[in-house]
Amino acid sequence: MASGFFAIFDDVALLLDDIATMSKVATKKTAGVLGDDLAVNAQKASGFSAKRELPILWAIAKGSFINKLIILPLIFLLSAYANWLITPILMIGGLYLAFEGAEKIYEYFIPHDKKISNKPKASDTKEQILAYEKSKIKSAIITDFILSLEIVIIALSTVINEPMVVQITVVSLIAILATVGVYGLVALIVRMDDVGYKLISLDNTFFTKVGQTLINALPKVIRVLAVIGTIAMLLVAGGIYSHNIHQVEEFFNFLPSIVANFIIGLIVGSVVFVLVLILKKISLIKL
Repeated sequence: MASGFFAIFDDVALLLDDIATMSKVATKKTAGVLGDDLAVNAQKASGFSAKRELPILWAIAKGSFINKLIILPLIFLLSAYANWLITPILMIGGLYLAFEGAEKIYEYFIPHDKKISNKPKASDTKEQILAYEKSKIKSAIITDFILSLEIVIIALSTVINEPMVVQITVVSLIAILATVGVYGLVALIVRMDDVGYKLISLDNTFFTKVGQTLINALPKVIRVLAVIGTIAMLLVAGGIYSHNIHQVEEFFNFLPSIVANFIIGLIVGSVVFVLVLILKKISLIKL
């Protein structure tokens, strides 16, 4: 009886050891996408008034948790009963990421009028500002869903041959890390200026210099993250297509993978963006 009891402990210990080992492997494999997730979400959580940054970030984080609650059971079911559907779903998500990246580049280089740009102004009403915030939160949550799907699938691929309990535990841990870690870091980034003002209020020469540096650095960090976020979306989208379409990977195999993924993402995004513009024109003509 006692030996059987201790045997259970041995099994549990081995299981926990397997989970810890596979979690490390899965974290390493998803590190790149986690970095992209951080850059994209930091960019999407910026551009709001200081008092609204954390509430908006919290709303996006809650949406991210809901995304994980939807994705995890769905992916485990698909993996068990219809794993052939995972790649097409992932590639559809890649279309959206590529489109967003191409749209950002277009808006940066091509002037667009006020009708296209819905960024709030000081003269806007409270309702207009709230509508803008709602649209930004919705866009961020949709993007998070696609990046989360990519993270979960990569994590699952590292433990696909392990027992189901290991798969569920490892992938769930990575999903939690992706949400808590990413949005925790984003919160720190967007509140850099507040930390700077707090340090300045201490009335110490050293802290004042550090605080001023943080305040001055924040706009630059946000601009850099906006660029990185756009590039990241194209890289993730390009990676999805290069990893899942052999002919695409072969065609670009003479280039470094990061360059190839960016070009593939930009091509796919440009095609989708042009199609969306054409559809918009058609709908306007019909009106």
